[in-house]
Amino acid sequence: MPSLTGRLEGAVSRNLLHVASQDSGSPKLEKQALGVWGHAGQFSELKLAVPWGHIAAKAWGSQQGPPVLCLHGWLDNANSFDRLIPLLSKDFHYVAMDFGGHGLSSHYSPGLPYYHQNFVSEVRRVAAALKWSRFSLIGHSFGGLVGGMMVDKLILLDATPFFLDTNEIENLLTYKRRNTEHTLQVEASKKPSKVVSQEAMLQGFLKNNSHVGEECGALLLQRGTTQVATGLVLNRDRRIAKIEHCLDFVSKELFEHYIRKLQARVLLIKATQGYHDVRRENDANTEPMLFKIGMLRAVLKERFQFVEVTGNHYVHMNQPQLVASVINSFLQSKERIPAQL
Repeated sequence: MPSLTGRLEGAVSRNLLHVASQDSGSPKLEKQALGVWGHAGQFSELKLAVPWGHIAAKAWGSQQGPPVLCLHGWLDNANSFDRLIPLLSKDFHYVAMDFGGHGLSSHYSPGLPYYHQNFVSEVRRVAAALKWSRFSLIGHSFGGLVGGMMVDKLILLDATPFFLDTNEIENLLTYKRRNTEHTLQVEASKKPSKVVSQEAMLQGFLKNNSHVGEECGALLLQRGTTQVATGLVLNRDRRIAKIEHCLDFVSKELFEHYIRKLQARVLLIKATQGYHDVRRENDANTEPMLFKIGMLRAVLKERFQFVEVTGNHYVHMNQPQLVASVINSFLQSKERIPAQL
């Protein structure tokens, strides 16, 4: 097994594929080259210009293939798909992006909160910059909650909606207020990012994410940290608060309305020890997941497929072979549902 330093830094030549938005709105391709890192296979690095800086991404496969956008989970980054994509069909063009404030993407400007709708806007910007009028989407966890209305095929990896009863509007306001307060406190403190040794960084990550194996944890930190003279610093924007602070909670009625507007074919892959068993180990309430599955089946009918696999919330990283064949079969199916941005 490679050393910790090797796993975090990667034995690669990092070349850049840079895409910058021109005044006309069309992207400009400046340079393209391939790199290799660990299990990721051959990929290209992308930078997409946005008003606050850039959105970073990784691309696999020919640009002539049908496009598939891959969205990582909360506090993760594009490396989340490094072990899965090499096992998927080579007929497609895969792009895994870093959400703003995550991975190698720019942090939001001061005063701009990390709200769910802003991440939806990022997906639209990436699709527009790459000139995608239709595409498929693979979303893990939080990534599965973003962008479903604009895709041809939607693959949800252990993702679940966040419901809010209609009589709990005050709770939603509390979440938003806490996020605003957190953002203001961090911006006012101006404390430098904490420098941590490589080993301490990895062990701290694994302690807080016991469902991620050591190799997968190192893979996420490889893109989620920056090497400095005395150790590592996290790339992630410190203003990013708890996930519930950024979400736009919805009622069951609104979720049903959303599903009825959905044009995509949907594949939901649930891990047996997934979201409810790991992320919410003290919460035995699985009713939201059962409601979601029932609603998807009732509304989408033959356009919905549900598969349960053995594994935890990060099964696509820890045991990617368990989900790769299911995803390949779904992507390669011939039925297509028109979907436009």
